[in-house]
Amino acid sequence: MSSPDVPELQRSLKLWHLVLYGIIIIQPTAPMGIYGVVSNIGHGHVATAVLIAMFAMMLTAVSYGRMARVYPQAGSAFSYVSEELHPKLGYVVGWAMLMDYILNPIICIIWCSQAARNVFPDVPYLFWVVVFALVSTFLNTRGIQTSSRVNAILAVVMSLVVVLFLGEGVHYIMTILHPSSADLVRPFYDPATFKTSALFHGTSVAVLTYIGFDGISTMAEEVENPRRNILIATVLTCFIIGVLSVAEVYVAQMVWPGRQPFAPAIVDTAFVHVASRVGGNFLFQLLNATLLVANMGSAIAAQFGAARLMYGMGRNRSLPPRIFGAIDPKYRVPRNNVLILGAIALIGALAMSYEQGAELLNFGAFIAFIGVNVAALVHYKFRSKERVMFPFLIPALGAIVCAFIWWNLSVNAKLLGVAWMCAGLVMAWVMQRRGRSPSAMAG
Repeated sequence: MSSPDVPELQRSLKLWHLVLYGIIIIQPTAPMGIYGVVSNIGHGHVATAVLIAMFAMMLTAVSYGRMARVYPQAGSAFSYVSEELHPKLGYVVGWAMLMDYILNPIICIIWCSQAARNVFPDVPYLFWVVVFALVSTFLNTRGIQTSSRVNAILAVVMSLVVVLFLGEGVHYIMTILHPSSADLVRPFYDPATFKTSALFHGTSVAVLTYIGFDGISTMAEEVENPRRNILIATVLTCFIIGVLSVAEVYVAQMVWPGRQPFAPAIVDTAFVHVASRVGGNFLFQLLNATLLVANMGSAIAAQFGAARLMYGMGRNRSLPPRIFGAIDPKYRVPRNNVLILGAIALIGALAMSYEQGAELLNFGAFIAFIGVNVAALVHYKFRSKERVMFPFLIPALGAIVCAFIWWNLSVNAKLLGVAWMCAGLVMAWVMQRRGRSPSAMAG
């Protein structure tokens, strides 16, 4: 029992607060950044890929919600797997999550640099990569983070831009294209270009649309009735984002059919070129600027999150504490980690494409998703006396679908991902030789 003198978080958040928080985390424009990549990979079947990904994520969302009931203060895949399965398996999940934290700012900087070139095509890509990497690193070394109010305002602006795009897109389709009934079905299934392997490869990237939904579980200590609301909010958020995303990519595919692949020069920012077709230069510039600001904010937040995770590992001596466990005395931030991550982001943005970064990020995410589904299955099927609906079927199906989509990642992504995981196992071995537990990654 906690002491009455110790302040505790107030349970004031309602269900709708959580859903709004989840939408802000994921962003209403979530599928726009990956649209061109998924379209080219899946031969235009982006809407179908986003739907399949939604099914997988909703199953996984149920498992996250259920595990948040059991561990309301932990709120991470690492904790769930460590507690329910084994600390070493938790370490594997934690190491995979670290890769995601490192890759997130890289792909955001890649996208921002390509978006900036849409406005200033004569300025080299290298210049923009350096600028955005330096800006993100500088702001993080000063401890500058966007407030929740700014993020909420940005989410509202993005929602308005999405509504504007959908309105202009529908108007363009009905007044310019005059589609037949067969045309209306093609974004979901085009017999001329459909290929099952391409669709599931595209789905393995389309899952990036939903990345971040698990952040809702971190609010468990501030929610009214968390045992009920965390689960419902997580599933609802995935569903709402999924429906909105399908609408966005459906309109985009109608305007720019999958039979017209995007050129390599514009594939990363393909959605803004679709916007140009339906709304001219105004909508092109508006959407380009909105997404650039959103991705820059994500890059800064992701770099800070990765630096904080590495600080936890340094503090627990999972990484060299002098470097990774140090705090800047003036700004109270793990400056060394921020600088290291800034250098990694700079090199990564020059060494890989947006597609490669997104697939590699999803490699780690799916390991975490599979782990959470299995943890939920073990807990509610074999350990807990609490009765829940389909304690075996939902998490088992979630794990199987996630594993299947993970398997459809590109060979290069899987090879690089396995190499990262092997490096983590080597580090775990070194830690054990020095008498430290790999579970120190918990931070």
